[in-house]
Amino acid sequence: MINEYFRLFSFVAVYKRIVIRKTMEKNCTECGTLLRGRVDKKFCSDQCRSAHNNKLKSDDTNYIRNINNTLRRNRKILLDLNPNGKVKVSRQKLMSKGFDFSLHTSTYTTREGAQYHYCYEQGYVSIEKDWVLLVTKKDLEW
Repeated sequence: MINEYFRLFSFVAVYKRIVIRKTMEKNCTECGTLLRGRVDKKFCSDQCRSAHNNKLKSDDTNYIRNINNTLRRNRKILLDLNPNGKVKVSRQKLMSKGFDFSLHTSTYTTREGAQYHYCYEQGYVSIEKDWVLLVTKKDLEW
């Protein structure tokens, strides 16, 4: 009985070595070096894993980063021009500072139909042809 166990054990050990050799002839997904270790391994190191995942997400990340940078810049411009909470400013002044009217975080429409556009808590509304009113949202509930 013990001899059968050792024979079975040695068969299993040899079989595992053969299977591992056949399946482990894989290369790192990122750099192409030969992989050693676990059968389901995809990367040779944490650096290769991170580099691969960063490449996969780079297009989305760049797009989102550009939008967030523009929103932050818009907010800073509104905050610089509106230190007291409410002020009338020309559209030209906003545009000269690099304000982008196409991006904002939210819109609020009053009962009268005026649309306030907000970059986070800083907002603006068109009041005349070339003038906008800058406002700060006071009822913030974080």
